[in-house]
Amino acid sequence: MQGCHTEAILTWKLAHLHFQVLVVTVCATLIILICLCTTRSEGLYTQCYKNLHSKTSQPQVPHLTKSKKHHCTLTLDKMMECFLQQSVDAEEKFYKYKEQRLHIEEKCREAEHTREMQMLQMLGQMLNGLSSTSQMTAPSHSSPSHKANLRNHPDSLHLNPSTFSPPIVLERPFSLRPTRPAKDMDNIFQLVRNVIPPLTSKKHKGQDGKIGIIGGCKEYTGAPYFAAITALKVGADLSHVFCTKDAATVIKSYSPELIVHPVLDHPNAVSEVDKWLPRLHTLVIGPGMGREDAILDNAKGIIEKAKSKGLPIVIDADGLWLIAQQPAIIQGYQRAVLTPNFMEFSRLYEALLSEPVETSDQHGSVLRLSQAMGNITIIQKGERDLISDGDKVLVCSHEGSSRRCGGQGDLLAGSLGVLLHWALLAGHEKINAQNPFLVAAFGACSLTRQCNHQAFQKCGRSMTTSDMISEVGTAFNKLFET
Repeated sequence: MQGCHTEAILTWKLAHLHFQVLVVTVCATLIILICLCTTRSEGLYTQCYKNLHSKTSQPQVPHLTKSKKHHCTLTLDKMMECFLQQSVDAEEKFYKYKEQRLHIEEKCREAEHTREMQMLQMLGQMLNGLSSTSQMTAPSHSSPSHKANLRNHPDSLHLNPSTFSPPIVLERPFSLRPTRPAKDMDNIFQLVRNVIPPLTSKKHKGQDGKIGIIGGCKEYTGAPYFAAITALKVGADLSHVFCTKDAATVIKSYSPELIVHPVLDHPNAVSEVDKWLPRLHTLVIGPGMGREDAILDNAKGIIEKAKSKGLPIVIDADGLWLIAQQPAIIQGYQRAVLTPNFMEFSRLYEALLSEPVETSDQHGSVLRLSQAMGNITIIQKGERDLISDGDKVLVCSHEGSSRRCGGQGDLLAGSLGVLLHWALLAGHEKINAQNPFLVAAFGACSLTRQCNHQAFQKCGRSMTTSDMISEVGTAFNKLFET
């Protein structure tokens, strides 16, 4: 109440200062008009006086006229100076009170946010108690429909959503507004900046990232190229593409910077890729991979090899199709990030939780799916990107555009592969003990949206993913290095 009363007083003072400025402005305008009229009248008077005395041959007194005019001018100048000084003082007071009012409004918003968080925590505790009571009274035998689901999906772990405690979701929409305090340690942009390695001549090739892309078949050659070239433009030193034989020549023709391995449809594909895994820092699985059974089997084997080496994995596109069919492949491996769009997310949710997605509770849905996957980090792409590790939910609502051309997800996957390596390399101190997978995911989402925004400003409706890739350098500099 005290803050609101203070705000009302400041509002009245601002209105009073507005009135003072208006009065001073009107007075200054009237004085200027009087000066102009006075000057003109004196000129006419002087001219008539000269004409009259030239006829009578009497001596003129120009000195008296100039002295009178000079005296009048000095008086008006002093009055003008006084009014201008009052106007400046009033304007300074206006901005001072306005700044105080904004400060009080910020305090009110912080207090309101604190109250909302307390209410959410109380609500979560109440629902948790209700959930515990329902679990104690529930029968121990499984329903027939649940047993049928277990038989239909032997490779999946089906979990009842009621077994999870109601989440306390902390929505954190971060932006680039300069009014956000720099000391706020929750500023995720600063955490992303902290993990970016400095450019120096003392490093050797490969230290800033060697990224592997598993994908690319005869029909889809653009997706692995988009992911691999984006990784290079973000700052990786080397990009490897492991694709089918038919796609290799096409992908090589797109760019000489990429290292292309035509082994994905080879009978010994898993062992061929396994030879390269110790040389890579991150693996991106899925862009343009296709859904042929032989390719999916090879991808499954590659995932197992990567897991055994503790390699960070990003799974996108057709890789998510494979996970929806066999969730156990990646379930519980917390060094993985899944990047589903709406349809891919719905498919995963139904496969893991045996029910449709609750569209009215998007935050809760992404949190529950992450928990069901064993607290794997999940990025649900959409109008706002929701990022969860099963413990919290981050919201990336950075400005993008209304243009949705194919290939933007590949740009996200490629940049995420690089940022994951940097975040893990930086250590917990530079990211304030936050989950490095959340930090990297937020950075990749923000960068993709910034590229989308900049490309749309230039190309409009004709924008394509190639236009977005050409904006990676300037977008990265604007977000993380300026």
